[in-house]
Amino acid sequence: MTALLKKPAFVALVALALVGIGCWIYQLASGLGITGMSNANSWGLYIMMFMLFVGLSAGGLIVASSASVFHIERFKAVAMPAVILSTACICVAGMFVLIDVGGIQRVWWMLVSPNPTSPLLWDMCVITLYLVINIIYLVFMSSKKEGAERKVAIVSRFALPIAILVHSVTAWIFGLQIAKEGWYTAVLAPIFVASAMDSGLALLLCVLAGLRKAGKFDVDQKLFSTLAGLLATCIAVDAFFIGCEVLTMAYPGAAGAETLAIMATGPTAPFFWFEVIGGLVVPFCILVFAKNREKTSLVVASSALVILGVFCKRIWLLLTSFVIPNVEGAPGMSLGTFAAQNGGGEMWSLFGSYCPTLPEILIALGAVSVGAIIFYVIAQNLMFKKETAASAGGKSEAPSGSSEDSLTATA
Repeated sequence: MTALLKKPAFVALVALALVGIGCWIYQLASGLGITGMSNANSWGLYIMMFMLFVGLSAGGLIVASSASVFHIERFKAVAMPAVILSTACICVAGMFVLIDVGGIQRVWWMLVSPNPTSPLLWDMCVITLYLVINIIYLVFMSSKKEGAERKVAIVSRFALPIAILVHSVTAWIFGLQIAKEGWYTAVLAPIFVASAMDSGLALLLCVLAGLRKAGKFDVDQKLFSTLAGLLATCIAVDAFFIGCEVLTMAYPGAAGAETLAIMATGPTAPFFWFEVIGGLVVPFCILVFAKNREKTSLVVASSALVILGVFCKRIWLLLTSFVIPNVEGAPGMSLGTFAAQNGGGEMWSLFGSYCPTLPEILIALGAVSVGAIIFYVIAQNLMFKKETAASAGGKSEAPSGSSEDSLTATA
């Protein structure tokens, strides 16, 4: 751990994490009124990030599980970083749920008096199970004992359906709320699973490229290109589901016409169109050509666009349904914000608006930094162990089989 603290990037992550924790303590003391949320917009950045990171956790685990379930031997080479990444992302997703609850003591009430009909309870249970599966996966993958590979294959059989289930349950949190027209749709779960596949795989490609460039982990270029091709397929599936949803809403006489109008031309339109063009069309047009998949820079750029596009999807999906309140007519609704309570704004309003505050942003950055620290620490112990040992002994050699050896041989 002392060696890690000498790395500037790791120190920066720790600093951001500490700032985020400090802001979270401030939020616990002051309440959710310090955020941009209100009675008109009861969910905000925390839930957006929760949806994003639940999806990001999928790609790694699905790739690793497929190596055993479908006997795709090439995927085994990246199974370890994939599962570590999945573990870090699901930890971040869980953190955002706890942060959004407002008071940490409220988690206790969810445990002692659970509501079996609440999709949020289902999500908590499946996320916990998902995290346990990831930890078991890592234990068996890092084990040198006889029979460890067979145990990994057994865990894979459970990991794959749970990875799909965790994103389906997250979608049901929204899709089962009949009060919100933009969420109440049967196709929302497939949309979440599809976007989880492309965003999670995109993040894995970015991380693999970063590890290879840093000389920490060697990835065969052919495998890297194969994963990029798989990403192009996932993008196409994601675009198909979104197209089905938009077509259903746009059909003359459809109930979702008003929601679609807000999504396409209203306040959330920039996020919707960036996702469609920047997060789907452009990356697909790049990755659909084999020669582009051979270029790491293009693959990483496309992957980054996919992640940004899925994040924009979380924004328009969440906020579009808040544009039209359920309560109409004077005097409207009590926003419940600090500004309204202190005379800084109207106590009653027909509409509300949302913009994340500085504490919200810092808390979100802190949680993401904690996730990056989790990934780095686990990877340092399971993937870079030989390198650490060599450094401690005063040697400068790279670990056997590392990308430094491969790069030297190539040169």
